[in-house]
Amino acid sequence: MITPGEVYEELADEQLARPGVSLGRALQNEVLKVNGKIFAFLNRDRLVVKLPRARAAAMIDAGEAVAFESGGRPMKEWVAVGTVDRDHWRALMADARGYVGG
Repeated sequence: MITPGEVYEELADEQLARPGVSLGRALQNEVLKVNGKIFAFLNRDRLVVKLPRARAAAMIDAGEAVAFESGGRPMKEWVAVGTVDRDHWRALMADARGYVGG
């Protein structure tokens, strides 16, 4: 059985092949950055991504994600997705990279 960490590592490697994408550390995690800004990371076996506020809210309302919290408070535009689905995670990471890097 493949773990969330293994899926994330595979998808992170794909992202790192893109222009402007690098690794960093923040929020006690290894993070993916585009042009120096964080767009995705793995936290407690959940994919965490930054998306436009309306899309993040829609995902939360639909039960597809939960608001990501840091220090006990929700972070705007950040959602955590627990269900491991390689294609869905790949699409979310691409969308987050485009949003943050755009």
